[in-house]
Amino acid sequence: MTLTDSTPARIAAATAALRAQTIEVPSWAFGNSGTRFKVFAQAGVPRDPYEKIADAGQVNLYTGIAPRVSLHIPWDKVEDYDDLARHAKDNGVAVGAINSNLFQDDEYMLGSLTHAEPRIRAKAVAHHLECIDIMRATGSRDLKIWLPDGTNYPGQDSIMARQDRLAESLATIYAALDPDQRLILEYKFFEPYTYTMDIPDWGTSLLHCMALGERAMVVLDTGHHAPNTNIEFIVAQLLRAGRLGAFDFNSRFYADDDMMVGSADPFQLFRIMHEIVSNGALAPDSGVSFMLDQNHNIEPKIQGQIRSIMNIQEATAKALLVDAEALTAAQLSGDVLGANGTFMDAYNTDVRPLLADLRVAQGLDPDPIVAFKASGYAEKVAADRIGGTQAGWGA
Repeated sequence: MTLTDSTPARIAAATAALRAQTIEVPSWAFGNSGTRFKVFAQAGVPRDPYEKIADAGQVNLYTGIAPRVSLHIPWDKVEDYDDLARHAKDNGVAVGAINSNLFQDDEYMLGSLTHAEPRIRAKAVAHHLECIDIMRATGSRDLKIWLPDGTNYPGQDSIMARQDRLAESLATIYAALDPDQRLILEYKFFEPYTYTMDIPDWGTSLLHCMALGERAMVVLDTGHHAPNTNIEFIVAQLLRAGRLGAFDFNSRFYADDDMMVGSADPFQLFRIMHEIVSNGALAPDSGVSFMLDQNHNIEPKIQGQIRSIMNIQEATAKALLVDAEALTAAQLSGDVLGANGTFMDAYNTDVRPLLADLRVAQGLDPDPIVAFKASGYAEKVAADRIGGTQAGWGA
């Protein structure tokens, strides 16, 4: 199917929606990072949060839709957060979500917000209160919590007691938020623990969020599900409940691989974006924050982020071109093959010319990867960023 098969009105509406789309990038994607076996260092990677933000600014410069960068604390701690926010503005971006870190402290081996020892739980809560202060200083709206807590063996700890401790810890954190701030709670069905994770699925996250209040929302990471999970069904359920706060987009073949978005299953990405589009969640005022969470080992860092954004744009454009009226008519009449055919027609449309035209209309190069490579930025930072501590865990 080609673009000429879509009506001018549908193409115009898709273009307008794509123009308003934004995707947040993660600071940690620009530093050296990789697997638990090896981190392959790359030339020119950032050595501090300021250089991470500068690289994030390059992604926005060439894609036009990445105006925010997530920070990770303590990886991105600085002395002056007002200055960091000004630096972000100077680089064409703003600070997005503040991500807490509960997986690198030795005291958290048996849990952080769920630990049996009150002193350790209090330490984990205090870390989040620090993150909230950073949010105030940087203008961030979202406190993002991924909880790595869990157990490896049956009987190791009480499943119920851990949930009670978690609920108490989260309530303390939530109470400290300002009225314009949100707590967004992630889930992961395994890793680092293998018997139980304390927030293993969207239902557990949702239950905790509903107990906390209206400004507690679920984060969906596309890599945090068992194989063959119907992720778009979860998307629809969370949207129906009004509790989908954020997406972490990446791609996986086996586990939480954190590969470039759409690299493993672009059709799944399209199906997810269809639920987003058809339920109005793409609108800027929907409350859903779209973010990347990829930090793999071998691809050039900035180009990898640009490619992921381009892949999301393509999936979004295809979802916007679904003939909604024809699809609904086929669904209501029980025309199974007609409905599926309408769906597949949109997926099989080559939307690259549409996106190229949109970029040109925005004053951008039609091919962001080519434009970035031609800029010489990668060569410049490779020459300038020599010495010091490269940013990223394991580096």
